[in-house]
Amino acid sequence: MRYFKWGFFAVLALLGFAFFHYTLPQHDIVRIVGTENRRIDYGEHSIFWASPSQTALAAGSRDVFFIQTQRPNGRPMVYRNEDTGWRWPPYFKFDSSNLQAVAQDLISTKADPVWVSITHYGWRNEWISIYPNAVAIKVVSGPDATIIPWANIIILVFLVVVILFLRALWKQFRRRSIDPVLEDMEEAWDGVEDRAEGLWTRLRRRLGGK
Repeated sequence: MRYFKWGFFAVLALLGFAFFHYTLPQHDIVRIVGTENRRIDYGEHSIFWASPSQTALAAGSRDVFFIQTQRPNGRPMVYRNEDTGWRWPPYFKFDSSNLQAVAQDLISTKADPVWVSITHYGWRNEWISIYPNAVAIKVVSGPDATIIPWANIIILVFLVVVILFLRALWKQFRRRSIDPVLEDMEEAWDGVEDRAEGLWTRLRRRLGGK
């Protein structure tokens, strides 16, 4: 039972980590090498794309902006550039066209690089063709620039405070409402056991007397 309990909490922790790792903003220092507009058909991995409009959904496909980049170590990284609108995750992004124009203006070469910080959420996986969604681009001083994730810090601290607050409420509720009921049930069960034991003792005496 103990292993099942720890396994259950481990699965919950893993799911929570995956959820926040996918949803919270991340920052990559990269050099933009190109942009494109690609027609995307809805497939089995559509859960990792932004929710489509009704028009695009009826058409079965839509145009999606992409931003191609190179990391400081020379490895490529591709981002999609989609509006999130009022849907989840709550980035309220409506300026994908403007962001694409900014990305195009910041294209640079290896000989004369312009390093930028791309704020994004999501994952990149070549096997299932999913891409992180870029939400902001900012020019930085160089490939070693440090970005402090203030938004993540504030959100996680707030989440910890909420969890501790709910835990304190639960402990208070349990101490005032559940524990007294359990104690009463335990006392009642002890009384039942005592009566049953006395009844069994009298029954044995009667049977022995015969």
